[in-house]
Amino acid sequence: MDAEVTIIGAGVIGLSVSAALSGCKGPVFVIDRNLSFGQETSSRNSEVIHSGIYYPIRSLKGKLCTEGKKKIYDYCNKNDISYRKCGKLIVASKTGDTQKLLEILKRSQRNGVTDGRIIEKDEIAEIEPYVKATTALYFPTSGIIDSHNLMKQLEADSVIGGSQMVYGAEVVGIKKIKDGYRINLIDADKQKFDFSTKMIINAAGLDAGKIAGYLGVNDPDYRVYYWKGEYFGVGNGKNKYVNSLIYPVPEPNTVGLGIHTTVDLGGGLKLGPNAIWLSDNNPDLKVDPSHSVHFYESVRNILPFIELDDLTPDQAGIRTKLQKPGDPVRDFIINEETNRNLPGFVNLLGIESPGLTACLAIADYVKDLLAL
Repeated sequence: MDAEVTIIGAGVIGLSVSAALSGCKGPVFVIDRNLSFGQETSSRNSEVIHSGIYYPIRSLKGKLCTEGKKKIYDYCNKNDISYRKCGKLIVASKTGDTQKLLEILKRSQRNGVTDGRIIEKDEIAEIEPYVKATTALYFPTSGIIDSHNLMKQLEADSVIGGSQMVYGAEVVGIKKIKDGYRINLIDADKQKFDFSTKMIINAAGLDAGKIAGYLGVNDPDYRVYYWKGEYFGVGNGKNKYVNSLIYPVPEPNTVGLGIHTTVDLGGGLKLGPNAIWLSDNNPDLKVDPSHSVHFYESVRNILPFIELDDLTPDQAGIRTKLQKPGDPVRDFIINEETNRNLPGFVNLLGIESPGLTACLAIADYVKDLLAL
């Protein structure tokens, strides 16, 4: 075999797995169609370190988020990667929200989150004097991270550990062969080549469903749906009015957590993301300026200082979900596919939020699945 393990995708998940496999007994290849790491979903998100609040009990999202938060803070401290524990407030804004906050608190505690607590108007005013709320759920150790430098460090750890990064190469086919797989690639110059590998980790993000399909995995439960999330920047000096992550109470079976504030390490403030189903799975990254009205309407009750003309289009990203509109919330899929007669083939599908927070825990989970 040319490789012991091949990781398809050099986003934060693929890089985390690669770094975790440092010292693997055979060659590790990391394949990505882009010319550098993290050029797709991993570079177009809120950069939030989540606490593990919302997810169903015993779900992979809940388990790996709570484990991942500690791992990622420890990794940042070890490698001097910038982050800030800015805290998160989930704010009650209408009748019935306070009861929902209590339910979220209980769920978070069952997921192993220990720092959440209900706070009232006076304490909210101390933390966020410009936020209008009488009750909120406060998680002080939620934070934000420099995701680019996180990925840069993971890439460095991967290379030091012996991984070979193969950028500008797109996987166009995979075949099962004796004791492994043959992967067909096409490079940036349209040259075709192939190689053999004992194991494959499908961390291809937007293309994870297609990669699984190359080996005949066409299970309807594995179908990936694209959801666009737009962000609007907050200008006119209003960035100075918020220090924390301010979230609404999420609706049941929501495809997102609701339009919320995201602060960044440079002192900026933006709102988002919304959730727009891309029914044709076309990765459209345009931000519609007219959606500023919806963003404004969504936050004006809790952020009364924001005016419509404060908002300007910022960026958009694509979530890879396992649900279409109206479907119940789905968990991550992280499966080793021996039961499909594909030993050593690991699929990671629907790795949306809290994927960034959970990335190091996901990597350890995959490593254990393969007994490496």
